[in-house]
Amino acid sequence: MITAIRERDEAADFLAWPGDFELDRGDHVEEVHLASGAALEGFAGDGAGGTFFFCGAGGEERPVLYADSEGGAALLAIGLPELLRLLLVAPWWRDCRTFTAEESQELAADYLEDIPDLVARRDRAAAALGLDLPTEAAALARLRDVAVGAGKDFVLIFTPEGEPYSPLLVD
Repeated sequence: MITAIRERDEAADFLAWPGDFELDRGDHVEEVHLASGAALEGFAGDGAGGTFFFCGAGGEERPVLYADSEGGAALLAIGLPELLRLLLVAPWWRDCRTFTAEESQELAADYLEDIPDLVARRDRAAAALGLDLPTEAAALARLRDVAVGAGKDFVLIFTPEGEPYSPLLVD
């Protein structure tokens, strides 16, 4: 999928904005590790200094953890395709505190004011990557399940002080 993103401008452009996901920003602002001792590999970032990490051994099917530059972290997806579906369907996921479609639609309205062709661009990006998209409700329900369920096993530690990052998403 990483190669597909790099080779398809339509997908890379949408993921860069409004997705706020860029493959050339994989270095995190500070030294971190997983409490479990599992491998942690930064592979993308956002404009505010956040980093997307693959967790554990393997390829793009590994769990994906996001850490912001303010000391918050959350497991977002199990595998890169799931993360990309979330970023395509609800690029405003950071602001979805209740994980509901209603909340997402309110946030989407702001984006649609600025990017009237957002849905068409999203659909072209998904087609370029060969991804079928879930509904907003399904994507956010999955985010909640991953972040507050499986995410409990993926605690990010600020290495110099041995302190855990705060949960970015809570139920």
